[in-house]
Amino acid sequence: MSGAQPQPKAQQQAKPPSPAQPQTEQQPHRPPQAYPSPDPGRAGPADRPEHSGRSGGSDTVRKPRTGARTVPRTRKARLRVAKADPWSVMKVSFLLAVALGVCTIVAIAVLWMVMDAMGVFSSIGGTVSEATSAEGSSGFDLETFLSLPRVLLFTSLIAVINVVLATALATLAAFVYNLSAGFVGGVELTLAEDE
Repeated sequence: MSGAQPQPKAQQQAKPPSPAQPQTEQQPHRPPQAYPSPDPGRAGPADRPEHSGRSGGSDTVRKPRTGARTVPRTRKARLRVAKADPWSVMKVSFLLAVALGVCTIVAIAVLWMVMDAMGVFSSIGGTVSEATSAEGSSGFDLETFLSLPRVLLFTSLIAVINVVLATALATLAAFVYNLSAGFVGGVELTLAEDE
């Protein structure tokens, strides 16, 4: 009543935020790093590989010294072959002899086909037939005698004989080695291992 003016209701109504005061946005939580990544532009002498390798850094690799020369150590072991098992020697020699026989048969077949394609048998057969021909006979036919089935049969027979002889001789050699190793101690071998 004494002329007091009514005060504005500033406490009841909130003022809108002014554009001069920006609102802070919430950023995701980032845990602190145990080993902060160094700034490549500010790499000091402590951040260099040679210094960080001494301080125990696990991400850096120490460079070897240029003057250091590493010589590999060699461990040697001296062993002695005291006995050869005849049964194992017989099995191994049998398999090796069979493989050698198969390779021989295949090699002879390929060689025969190459020589036949070159015309070696026909030229030699003509010369032999002319040399052995008489008035009443045509001479010896070398091409018929050296046909592919006959050559392969002869080669297979030699391969079988080789398998039997090689297996028997290898087994006999194992027995002889065991007898001699009982007197002189066997063959000594030196095995080396590089580190």
